[in-house]
Amino acid sequence: MQRVPTAAVVIGSPPRTPLRPRRRVAQVLGMIGPAFVTAIAYVDPGNVATNVAAGADFGYLLVWVVVAANLVAMLIQYLSAKLGIVTGKSLARVCRERYSRPVSVGLWIQAECVAVATDLAEVLGGAIGLNLLFGVPLLPAGVITAILSFIILAASSRQRQQPFERLIMLFLALILIGFLWSAIAAHPAATEIGRGLVPRFAGSQSVLLATGIVGATVMPHAIYLHSALAADRFDDDRTSVPARDEVLWVTRVDIVGAMTIAGLVNLMLLVAAAAALRGFVVETIDDAFQALRTSLGPAAAIMFAAGLLASGLASSSVGTYAGSVILDGFMERRLPQLARRLATMVPALLILALGVPPGQALVASQAALCVGLPFAIWPLVLVTSDAKAMGVHVNRGITAWVATTAAVLVTVLDLVLIYLMFAT
Repeated sequence: MQRVPTAAVVIGSPPRTPLRPRRRVAQVLGMIGPAFVTAIAYVDPGNVATNVAAGADFGYLLVWVVVAANLVAMLIQYLSAKLGIVTGKSLARVCRERYSRPVSVGLWIQAECVAVATDLAEVLGGAIGLNLLFGVPLLPAGVITAILSFIILAASSRQRQQPFERLIMLFLALILIGFLWSAIAAHPAATEIGRGLVPRFAGSQSVLLATGIVGATVMPHAIYLHSALAADRFDDDRTSVPARDEVLWVTRVDIVGAMTIAGLVNLMLLVAAAAALRGFVVETIDDAFQALRTSLGPAAAIMFAAGLLASGLASSSVGTYAGSVILDGFMERRLPQLARRLATMVPALLILALGVPPGQALVASQAALCVGLPFAIWPLVLVTSDAKAMGVHVNRGITAWVATTAAVLVTVLDLVLIYLMFAT
């Protein structure tokens, strides 16, 4: 590992001319991308496992959790991107600069644990997808997933983000198509979806699944990653308030578009399971695949597995990228992507080698991610609410209130999760 010099933000550069209305569409299309990279984290194999389990076990009961979690995710990702655009720094770097050494090291350690749990879910999901589609045994399938994700990572660099972003957007389209097919074939009941929007639970297991959905939807590593992508991508646009306002407007378009797609994917997974898998014993993703084949036919099952494979490959690449951002921001160190990929794939391959049921490992990993959420959300909310750090773009009014409320609710959910894990 080598020490990376910290880049200074140039304050005295001449202001960039704000986007003109007639050029806005072209400019927006050119600047879209960072939110779609982070959106992959919201449709990873952990989401597939938790949403399918929720729909199969409780029908449409937890639709409201998926919708609420996605709305919170939109706000959190916007705050993360705003932090990067305004300060020119990632959230990890801001934490290192604001907090004492022991605190920042503690935050780094838990963030690395989150990254490992993330990669665990992603490699397992890709392995399951290969196994379902082509019959590849799980352990070799896990190795193939890790290798392919490294090849995808080769398109990324701090100097040339856009090729990687466009490739990830293609994967997101494949994921959407794969899971949309299953949802349409399942013919979910619109009236039941509407009833599922009413907040309620049905016992401790539904609360545990709801917590897993939140952990799979609002992803800690995506919060760290988005701030870094925004800081790198829009480096020239933060030298004047009007320019930053225009970039933030584009960022909102980027986030709303990307997170709406991610939210629809998660909703489709849950309602497809609720419509097609009720009455089936669904304890693993393989059970879900076989049940879809029985209830909806081979085409729907194959498209489901294809979406899962695309999800595993893309999210594994994004997860490794996020891990590099976390290490760089907290510790001012970088590892070569190959070394990072090898280090994070070991736990997933060990689980496959030991024969641990991958479906159970997926759901457990999402619960672990939920526990890590407050350690990313609270610093983000506090920094973006600090006028000294954010200037005129500080959180105000309804934004500050909603962000703080979301942080409190996530923290309470974590406490509930810990209690349920020890009580059940």
